[in-house]
Parts: sequence; C-alpha cells; structure tokens
Amino acid sequence: MKPDPDPTLADRIVESLAAEIGDGRLPPGERLRQNEIAVRFSASHVPVREAFLRLEALGLAVTFPRRGVRVAGIDAAQHFEAIEMRAVLEGLALRHAATHFPPGHLAVLAEADRACSQALSDEDWEAANHGFHRLLIAPCPMRLLLDEIMRLQARVRRGARLLGGQRLLSLPREDRDHLAILAALRVGDAEKAAALLTRHIRRGHLQRNL
Repeated sequence: MKPDPDPTLADRIVESLAAEIGDGRLPPGERLRQNEIAVRFSASHVPVREAFLRLEALGLAVTFPRRGVRVAGIDAAQHFEAIEMRAVLEGLALRHAATHFPPGHLAVLAEADRACSQALSDEDWEAANHGFHRLLIAPCPMRLLLDEIMRLQARVRRGARLLGGQRLLSLPREDRDHLAILAALRVGDAEKAAALLTRHIRRGHLQRNL
C-alpha cells in the first residue's frame, strides 16, 4: 500500500491521540490498535505507525512485545524529572523572551495574572494560570525550546492527574510569585525574573499542577 499523500495526516493523528491521553480518555495501559486508528482517520498504516513512533518519543506510548502499543504510564520519578526540566527550560525561555517583549506586553501579563487572582473555580484558575505562563514566554524566539516546554507542561499536568496528591488551593487567591516575577521584569531584571520563575515551578508541584 502506498503512503498517504497528505503529509499532515500523522500530525493530526498524534495531536488527537495525545489530547485523549492527556485528558484521560485514553488511560495508561490502553492498547492503541493500529487497524482501528487507521479506519478512524481514513489512513493507511504508514501514518499510523509514524504517529505511534512519535507518541513513544513524547513518552505517551510504549511498545510491548506481543502486547502491541499501549498508553504509557508515569511514575513519581518521571514526574519529578519533568517538573525539573520544565522549571529550568521555562526560566531559559523567559531570559530570551524578556528582550523581545512587544510594547504593552507587561500590561498584558498583569491582566493575565489578575485573571488568576480573580478566579473563583478550580477550572478557571487552571486556565488563567496556564495562560499567564504561556504569555510569559511567548515572545521567546526559540521555537524548538517553546515546543519542548509545551510538551513538558502537558506531561506535568498529566502526571499530576495520574499520581494524585494535589492539594486544592483556596480561591480567589493572589499569587505572590507571579507578582515578584512581574516586578523584576518591570525593572528590566530578566535574570531575577527567570530565577523566580524556575523556583515558582519547582515548588508549585507541592501545592498543585501549574
């Protein structure tokens, strides 16, 4: 059978399955059946196999002899490693982003933080907090770095959900770390802001998923 002509088909399969793995619709241990997925996406087996390889590279799937490709689990050590990597890489991204902030970006960040402090539900806080972190490093010109951070953020959220143990926070709440990061950025101290961000992510997992 010839490969599918659409070069983005494997991308779409990866994106869809990764989202289902991330939100728990495909739980750890669930088998990813090549034939079923090929039918679902009207694809040959070529892009499906490519998608499986890419999901394995992302740590979302694993191949077992005679058991096929299955959704990967995550243990406490892997979760801690993902948090450490995310903390360091987001700090690095902020160092590069700070010199590329467009006019008015600090005001946009302040508004994003305000949305966090005004959130009244757990879901609203999660969305607002994720938005703040995304906007903080969005101007970074290093696309590969940002792509890796996005993968790590998703992995950390998934690990927090699977491993449990999160302590719910009282809402609404003011995030002092966010305010300290913004204060450092306002005076042009990107190094301090990056160090504060790294510390913020490292200790955040003791409270909840960032």
